[in-house]
Formats: sequence, structure tokens, C-alpha cells
Amino acid sequence: MIGTGVFTSLGYQVVDIKTGFSILFLWVVGGVIAFCGAVTYAELGSVFKRSGGEYNLLRELYHPALGFVAGWVSVTVGFAAPASLAAMALASYMSTVIPGIPQDHLAAGTVLMFTIIHALSVNVGSGVQNSTTILKVILILIFVGFGFGIASPQRVSLLPEEGSWSEIVSPPFAVALIYVSYAYTGWNSSIYIIDEMKHPTKDLPKSLFLGTLIVMILYVLLNYIFLYTVSIERLAGQIEIGFLSGQSIFGEVGGTIIAIAISVLLLSTVSAYVFLGPRVSKVMGEDIIAFRILAKTNSRNIPANAFVFSACLSLLFIYSSTFEQVLLYTSFLLIFITTITVGGVFILRKRNRNMISETYKTWGYPVTPLIFIVVSVWTLIFVAIDRPVESLVSIGILATGIFVYFLVERK
Repeated sequence: MIGTGVFTSLGYQVVDIKTGFSILFLWVVGGVIAFCGAVTYAELGSVFKRSGGEYNLLRELYHPALGFVAGWVSVTVGFAAPASLAAMALASYMSTVIPGIPQDHLAAGTVLMFTIIHALSVNVGSGVQNSTTILKVILILIFVGFGFGIASPQRVSLLPEEGSWSEIVSPPFAVALIYVSYAYTGWNSSIYIIDEMKHPTKDLPKSLFLGTLIVMILYVLLNYIFLYTVSIERLAGQIEIGFLSGQSIFGEVGGTIIAIAISVLLLSTVSAYVFLGPRVSKVMGEDIIAFRILAKTNSRNIPANAFVFSACLSLLFIYSSTFEQVLLYTSFLLIFITTITVGGVFILRKRNRNMISETYKTWGYPVTPLIFIVVSVWTLIFVAIDRPVESLVSIGILATGIFVYFLVERK
């Protein structure tokens, strides 16, 4: 979860939202929404114990066509786009250290490097993922600790100020929430590898809950430090938020060191999406003859063809779109798919009134899934109004998925 969004999106948020309370409240709301989704996914995953994420869940809950569309989004955008975004952010941070570095080529090279690592060995890939994640959390805690010791901090109110509530109910807040939702993307990642869990009924809820809560705490602390160390005017419109904050905390040399450190953190994010995406392609290939080539595995039982396909899509995003465009396409589609999936818990309950006692039940049902659905729909409506071009592109990707499904079914 911790990666691109939290180190890049604050600059877009403070363009229209100017009070510290509203910004921090935005990140709390994003965390609560992710938690509501996590407690719901825990129930769905404990009933349908198969990897594949929303592709498998929507097939079981609604109809194979909707499952295919979810899989189509996951395969084309859900993992390839976030991997490219993290690589693009990494390249952007490195450009502050090495001016003139070819950012597109560096981003592409990063994606290709992790594709090769994960396509060769599960053990090596998981070792790289675990070590970079641990390093990421340690560096964030160190950064936050030093941030509180800055000599000339900015004023950041933890209580509502004049104009705070009007900002919270405004369209810019809803649009900003899509950036925050993207930063929390990954709260549902465990659902994609449920086949590989030893005790999914216990391990899946634990993974989803603890992951989401820990990240929410880290995100609120991190954004507080960003606002505490750099003025909102200086942050507005910037991507390299961590670099600017690092300069304020440690000076020019320290800012460069922080930029390098954040680049290392983003390696973990690229690695995670490169690792997970091909698993969805593999499951789709097992079910659909037209995509059978994606289900083929090598001698180490790794879906190598799916890795190649996902890498090609990531390179396409890197060389064809801007950072903000890719972020909006991805966020719109992922929120849409997860909202439909969370709604499936009501269908599941109606269908299975006498579920076995070992199955995990959604905490706070029906309030928690309803909170997720209402806020997500509110966000999508405002984004469609405020960013019609990006929204239409997202809808076009969904429509293409439906067309491909019926084309495949006919054959």
C-alpha cells in the first residue's frame, strides 16, 4: 500500500484545499473507507477461497461477464498502471538528484528489472518484496521523527478552522479523495493470493485489517509532517513532496538524501504490483480459452507469459500518458470495481443465510459496506463532473472489456 500516492498527491490536493485540518481529515476519511472495504473483502474472501481478486469474486457473486470486466480492468489498468505510476514517481524523484536523467527510460527500466526478478523465482521475488517493505516503514518513521524537530515549523491546525467544513463538502474535496483513495490502493491485495495462504479464514482478515490500520496511521503522520515542514503555497502543484519536506528538515544535501530514500521506497511499490498483476492474468487464462496463453507457467510454476504481457502494458502507460492522467484513469476504475464488489456482500448474505460458523463475518455490517459504497459513489460522481475527459476514457476501458467478453463468448 505505501508508495506512490502518499509521496506525490498532496501537491494536487492543496491547490484547492487550503486548511491543514481539511487535508488531514481527507487522509483519515480515505483510511476509514479503505478499512470499511477491507472488513467486507475479508468475508467475501473467506467464502470464495480462490486467487484472482475481483475477477473471481464478481464471477461468483454476479455474473461471469462482470467478473471478466473486473479481470479486464485488473489486467489492463489495475496493476500495470500503478506499477508504471510508481516507476514514474521514482524517476521524478531521481531527477532531483540527477538533473537531466531520462525519466521515461528510467521508469521503464525499473519495471523491466522487477519483471525479470519475479518471473525467475518466487522465493527471490518475495525476499526482495519483504526487505524493501521493512526498509520503507523504518525510513518513514525516521523521517517523521526528525520532522517534528524542525526549527521553523508551519502552523497546522488539528481543529476545524474558518472555511474547513465548507472545504470538506466541496467538489474539490471529492476530487482530492480520488488521489487519497489511490494512495490507499493495495488494501485489498491479499485477496489476489488467497490460494497461497495456509489459513485463509484467519490470515486474510488479519492481513487486511492490520495492513489498512497501520498504513492509515503512517499516512496521517507523514502528511502532517509534510504540512508542518513546507508551506501550502510551496507544495501546490508539486509531485516531489518528500524532496521539498526533506530540504526543510535536513537542508539541501538532506533533501537529496531523502529523494534517494523515497526512490528506494518506491522500488517496493513497483515490485508489489509487478508481482501481483500476472496472478490475475493467470486465473483468467485458466477460465477463458482465448487467454489460455496467459495461464501457461514455466518450470518454476510462474506465469511467465502473463509477466511479459503486464510489463508491455506498463511500458505503454509510461511512454503515452502523463502521471496525473494515469492516476485518474486508474483511480476511477479501481473505485468503480471495488464498489461493486463490496455491494456483493449483500447478495452473499441473502444467498447464504445459514453460512458455516468458520466463515468470517463483516465487522459492522451493514453500516461499514454502506459507508464504503456511499462515499465511493459520491466521489465518482464529482470526478465525472470535474474531470469528464479522464472519466470518459475510464468508461471506454470498461466498455471495451464488455465488448471483448461477448466477442470471446461468441467464439
